[in-house]
This record gives sequence, structure tokens and C-alpha cells, in this order.
Amino acid sequence: MQEKTPLYSKLLQFQSEDNISFHVPGHKNGELIPNNEEAWKGDLWKFDVTELNDLDDLHAPTGVIRDAEKLLTDFYGVKKSYFLINGSTVGNLAMILSTLREGDKVFVQRNSHKSIMNGIKLAKAQPILLSPDYAEEWKVETVVSVKTIEQAIAQFPKVKVLILTSPNYYGMVGNLEEIIQLAHANGICVLVDEAHGAHFIGNNNFPPSAVQLGADIVVQSAHKTLPALTMGAYLHYNTDFIQQDEVKYYLEILQSSSPSYLIMASLDKARHYLATYSIEDWEYLQKTLTHFRNELQLIPQIKVLTYPYKGDPLKITVQSATNKSGIELQKQLEKEGVYTELADSNNVLFVFPLLKKGIVFPLNGVITKIKKAFSENGSKISYEREVPTSIKKSADIVELKLSEKEQGLRSKREVSLNDAIHAVCAETIIPYPPGIPILIPGEEITEYHINQIKNLLKDGARFQGSPSIYEHKINIFEK
Repeated sequence: MQEKTPLYSKLLQFQSEDNISFHVPGHKNGELIPNNEEAWKGDLWKFDVTELNDLDDLHAPTGVIRDAEKLLTDFYGVKKSYFLINGSTVGNLAMILSTLREGDKVFVQRNSHKSIMNGIKLAKAQPILLSPDYAEEWKVETVVSVKTIEQAIAQFPKVKVLILTSPNYYGMVGNLEEIIQLAHANGICVLVDEAHGAHFIGNNNFPPSAVQLGADIVVQSAHKTLPALTMGAYLHYNTDFIQQDEVKYYLEILQSSSPSYLIMASLDKARHYLATYSIEDWEYLQKTLTHFRNELQLIPQIKVLTYPYKGDPLKITVQSATNKSGIELQKQLEKEGVYTELADSNNVLFVFPLLKKGIVFPLNGVITKIKKAFSENGSKISYEREVPTSIKKSADIVELKLSEKEQGLRSKREVSLNDAIHAVCAETIIPYPPGIPILIPGEEITEYHINQIKNLLKDGARFQGSPSIYEHKINIFEK
């Protein structure tokens, strides 16, 4: 059954029939795209259709979309899987809104994506932030420990929802199975943002998916590691804690009423790609991955890191061995046409493609470009970038100083970062990528936060939100 692609196959048939469009979208099967714009015209426009009789409806599927989602559900082994055409963001919002009510307290991993924090804000719930461990060698926050979860449950025994991010942006997973079992033993529903782990279920050589480990709702960005279009994602429902109708209700509210058939077809194809992944495909991928890592290890200006926890082999993190930051290294790579997923003050993250046997990736040419980029990295080989102790880890468990309701009653003012210690933050501070907030409204600003922000600014990081952060200023609530 997994060999089938119901939605994509129907679109192929539809495209081949030379149909005349008197329906939206306005490009009319690409007819309005001038013939002299070949690179833009292509065939993709013919796939960009609307909810015609034979093409089904994402919000009430009874045909090919229903069949495609059924194949997805069967492959992941859950009660119900959904196509998402607004990215993991819409899945995160839907799973949170269907689970939390106003005033509810919720455990949430501190290094979660902004969409998780936004979902909690929209639900008017009260987050209890759980700080992840810190990896000294990587100089990054990693995953939440079992110990921290145990402490949180002991401190807040009435909390009934836990939101985790697994893997983290660098591909680390940690002891997810034990955490889920611990949560369930205490009657706690587990929601997992698995945006970067859609491919985990396809092969035992990857860490186990949160789906396999018993999480209640799991959201995945298919477009991050599978061959799906940007904004293509999946939501997997597999719980008795939440009514399925609640999840469906919020997906219907939050998702576009004019879903992209291009994105949905790519989700159908992405599931097929993973479901047909063979041992021979993995052996080919492993061979090319090993070759790539070995070549990187020969470059003296960088260090190739290995996981302190279980990790995703597709994520390859290299660390500067010179006095240049990871952000500076990324800019050097971009000058050679090599664009990486992420850079922080110390590291650069490569996301390797999920290759199948026979797919040729221009690895040798890429390695040549990388070596050329790093050869400009000059001096101070074996330089160790210092990370001040004060920016290594925040408190394990943090409650907001002001609730959502209390924040609405306070005025705000802008102050310098140096004057903001112990004030209550009135804005969200988000370095992007990866889109993980350093501070959220209502949170106490500590020396940890200020040093984090200063360090990133010094290294040239980009931030979403108020441009005042580049002037070392931040908004706080008046007392």
C-alpha cells in the first residue's frame, strides 16, 4: 500500500487532461505566465489547483486526500495523521489550543520554538519553563533531563501537560522515552514538537521518533528533512487525553481555507519517499555521510562535533577552532555558495540530505568550496573560544513573574540592557535562526539572559522583533 501516492497521482492525471480553468487560482493553470518565462512557468502551475470535485477537500476529506492521509497514518502507526500546509507552526498552535485552557499551568522546554510560546500565549496558559542541560564542548543548550522533569512534577503536581522539543535544532534527542513514561505515570499529556525528526521513523539507524515512544501529539516539519515543499508538515494524533475533534477543530480554524495542492502533493510524495527507504538506501547514505565527515575533519580551522546524547546523523555541527565565530564562518561559506542551516557564536550546522541510492549529490565539489572558505580563516589555530559561566545555563525551573492578564495591566518602557537586570521583560527576544526565544514577556531578565544577548550581538546574530535590541536596549514592564 505504501507504494501508492493517491493525491499526487490524481494531480498528474488532472494535469495530463488539458483542462480549462474557470476557477481560482488566478494564473489559470499557468496560462497567464508568459511563454518567454520558461524558468518560472514550468509545469508547477498546473498542479496549483483548488478543491475541485475529484481533488477532495483538506478540511473534509472523502477522496484522494483522505486516502493520502490514511497512508500517512498507517505508516506512522497512529490513530490519525493530518497534512499541514502552514508548517509545524500551525500544528504546534493546534495541539496546544486543543489541550490547554485559560489559566492552565503547563511545563514547557525552555529552548522551544517561538510557535510553542505563541501557542501558550494564545491559550492564555501559564508556562513553567524547564531549562535544558548545557553541553560544555558544544557550548549550546541541549535537552531537558529526567531529573528536571521529576523536580518540576514534585514542585507542581497539578500540571497535566508537558511540551517538549525533540530533537533540538542540533539533532540531539536525550532520554525521551523515560520522560514520556514518567509523564504518563503522573497523568501528564505529552506534546512534542518534532519538527526536525520527520525522518526518524524510516530507519532504525536514526533515533526513535516521539511517535514510536508514545507521545500524545507529535508535530513534524516534513519539509526540513524530507523532500516536501516549504510549509509542508504533519500532525500525528495518538492519545486518549484529548478528543480528536478538538485537534481537527483548531486545524480548520488555523489553516488556510485555500490549501496549496502543491504542498499537499509534496507531502504525499514525501511520505512515499520515506516509506520506501531501503537498507541499500541507508548504506549509501551512511557511506556518503562518513566521507563528508571525514573530509571535514581534515580541515584544521574547524572541529567536527560528536553527540553527547542520541542524535540525528543528518545534522553535522562544526565548531570554529580559530578566533572567528560560527556566524563569521557561515558568512565565509556563503561567499563560496555554501549555505548552511544555522550558525551561532561558536558553531555552524549542516543538514545533510536524506539521500537514496542512485541520487548523486555534488559532494566533492562542495568539500572543495568548504575548504576554500575555511582556508581564509587565517590565524590562531586551536584557539578555544571562552564562554562565560554566566551564560551557560539558567535556573532549571522558571515561572513567569507576570501572567498574561497582569501584563495587560502594566505600561512598558525601554531601557538599556545593563539597566534591565531583574526587571520583567515586556517583549520577545528571538535570535533567528533558530527562532528560539531567549526571553518572553513576563519573564525576569537575569544576567544569564543579558550575557546571552550581548554575546550574540557581538558575533553579528540577527534578531526578530524590535530593532532596539541592536542598540542594546530592551522593553520592560513598569513596576
